Amino acid sequence: MSVIDFLFGRPLRSSEEGTERLGAVTGIAVFGLDALSSAAYGPEAALALLIPLGAAGVSYIVPITISIVILLLIVYFSYRQTIEAYPQGGGSYTVAGQNLGRFAGLLAATALMIDYVLTAAVGISAGVGALVSAIPALQPHTLMLCLGILVLITLVNLRGSRETGFVFMIPTYLFLGTLGTTILLGIVKTVASGGHPTPVEAPPALPAATAAVSLWLLLKAFSSGCTAMTGVEAVSNGVTAFRDPVVQSARRTLTTVIALLTIMLLGIAYLCRAYHVGAVNPGPGYQSVLSQLTGAVAGRNVFYAVTIGSVLLVLSFSANTAFADFPRLCRLIAQDGYLPVPLAERGRRLVFTWGIATLAVLCAALLILFDGVTDRLIPLYAVGAFLAFTLSQAGMVAHWRRKGGSRLAISLNTLGAVATGATVVIVTITKFLAGAWITTLLIPLIMILMYSIRRHYDRVHEEISPAEALDLSARNLPIVVMPLMEWTRVSRAGLQFAFSICSEIYVLHVSTQERDQEFLNEWRRAVEGPVREAGLPMPHMKILKSPYRFVISPIVEYVLKLEEQHPGRQIAVIIPEFVEKHWYHNFLHNRRATWLKTALLMKGNRRIVIINVPWYIDS
Repeated sequence: MSVIDFLFGRPLRSSEEGTERLGAVTGIAVFGLDALSSAAYGPEAALALLIPLGAAGVSYIVPITISIVILLLIVYFSYRQTIEAYPQGGGSYTVAGQNLGRFAGLLAATALMIDYVLTAAVGISAGVGALVSAIPALQPHTLMLCLGILVLITLVNLRGSRETGFVFMIPTYLFLGTLGTTILLGIVKTVASGGHPTPVEAPPALPAATAAVSLWLLLKAFSSGCTAMTGVEAVSNGVTAFRDPVVQSARRTLTTVIALLTIMLLGIAYLCRAYHVGAVNPGPGYQSVLSQLTGAVAGRNVFYAVTIGSVLLVLSFSANTAFADFPRLCRLIAQDGYLPVPLAERGRRLVFTWGIATLAVLCAALLILFDGVTDRLIPLYAVGAFLAFTLSQAGMVAHWRRKGGSRLAISLNTLGAVATGATVVIVTITKFLAGAWITTLLIPLIMILMYSIRRHYDRVHEEISPAEALDLSARNLPIVVMPLMEWTRVSRAGLQFAFSICSEIYVLHVSTQERDQEFLNEWRRAVEGPVREAGLPMPHMKILKSPYRFVISPIVEYVLKLEEQHPGRQIAVIIPEFVEKHWYHNFLHNRRATWLKTALLMKGNRRIVIINVPWYIDS
């Protein structure tokens, strides 16, 4: 087994695509991990903004969470309709593009792409943050831990969708089981105690109030808590990844994810108020909200360790949702000509390898730029997701009006567009100075880049097609040019091939003034003698002087000059080169042939043709 097969698995045939499709059980692990894991940091993000209110701040987490859940359910019903209306996938990009125009589609796509990169970076950094808070000695290695997890997730995704689902099922369902048990046990204790449960492990005392409640503060807490809704669109973007019947499988997965997320968000908010659990400022003695809550409900025992361990794993691996959706989104955009074509091509394991690699590089750059610290990334979060939500909802309104949909469907999507649109405004305003300005700046820059790519493809397409019928009326033989530094078996093979094409041959020798006479003696013996005996025209030997020992430039200049002197002829440049058996042996040679080909391609034109004559070493 080769190293590549060991790391990525054996190549899969196109006919095996059906075996890589996902069911609802594995689909939750692949497409729902981001949404489900947001229960671990969404409520905490909201509570962190309520710290100035002291103990009173905890009481506001329930109405804020209810508001978020209502918004979540509106988005859920809309995406159920999207899955049925657009089973080819693409989510917001497809819906907005087909109903609101290309600009709206690309705007939604750009917002989603930014959101996916942030999703991957925030998920990994949040998981490592939880690990570092549990083991402070790892603090200096935060960034390296983030990059290590990123490499692991990338490798797993390159192995294919089915294996990815199996790998992430264990942490996903362990997280759901332990956190679900904590919430259920906490609710039972709260109800049994009349709403005032006694914590097994008392959470840190809430600080004294330093500010009065205000609408602005509550809006900021709401916008931070809305990070719990990122990842909701993942299923609608990846519908094609599910097994038949795809619509039912995708909708079942989405319903399960939203139901579980709703239960966890409401349960955490309710228990935070009951046990007086609030966010703690980062620093010595820091504990996450879930750590405090689990300790208060069940104590610090084996169950606590397993629960916090599952939270850590799920937070770290929540980036997998981005790795599942980002390549699929890029594929659709690339098929429309707004991203590089390689992003639309499947790799050896039937996944979009270039999309996965691109996301990994962007995520790594973001983690390095922000040193892997979650708090620095959170302000950039959610703007892209809610902008995509809004465009998707508005697109569905236009879709139902065009298709003659029911009033209920139109009303639901209109409500969703208004609600998510208002949320975009709130999130952007409240987080603008904290970092959201970066997202609002990136969106137009990426859209300009995508339009530039499309213009390039349009220009190339116009240049090369449609092609006229083959013209065989004039078939002039080309002029053959071959560089020759020394007489070897490689150059001999190249010159023999040159005689098979045409008898008008120019041999170019760049003079180094060291072995010129020796070369000319060898030329007379090995070439001129046999050519005379065969009665063939003698090749034109051209000695190119190079006082500064340049080799590539004199050859390119001569070829261009020869092309100018023969306007009606093609110039066939034959480049003999040897091919090493092992790739690493290439570093032992000067690779002049490669550089010459590159220079001719950069400076040449349509009448200059490059022909390789390979000589395989050890063949």
